[in-house]
Amino acid sequence: MRVVRKIKIVISGPFAAGKTQFINTISEIQTVRTERKVFNPEERGVKEYTTVAMDFGKIRIDEEHELYLFGTPGQSRFDFMWEILGEGALGIIVLVDSTDPTTFHEARKIVNFFQSRFPVPIVIGANKQDLPNAWSPQEVSIALDISEEEGIPVLPVSAVNKESVKQVLLALLEIIRQELTSQG
Repeated sequence: MRVVRKIKIVISGPFAAGKTQFINTISEIQTVRTERKVFNPEERGVKEYTTVAMDFGKIRIDEEHELYLFGTPGQSRFDFMWEILGEGALGIIVLVDSTDPTTFHEARKIVNFFQSRFPVPIVIGANKQDLPNAWSPQEVSIALDISEEEGIPVLPVSAVNKESVKQVLLALLEIIRQELTSQG
């Protein structure tokens, strides 16, 4: 009997960055969601429902590996869930709405949060690259002040495109593999 390794990946980012969509697009199971109606008038103008605890999806990579995808809420009032969901993660994807530079400061705060608590690989997904006003991954990297020393790649993604989501996950998995290999 084969033992299946469960690889926990956290998907985080600011409000409306596309975390739930990212997981919905790739998950092989019905995504478990904890969404509630948005009541804040500013937020309601962006979307009708928001994640309040987590999203969960799963992907079978091969006979020996499964990815467990945990999406965090985006609002800082739910940041206690970031800590809970980060426990045991082997990697973190921080999604950024690359069409909305007003969210970049919050995205950087989320990167800093995870860097300070979880010494695991992080990649940034510059989401909504399918839209005409999206900032390029290079522009997002500069805006987020990602230094070379941090070793955090900023990758293009469209959370509605399965192949695009898959490429970001594969890039993160390769970084995780390299780190695990270098640790012996």
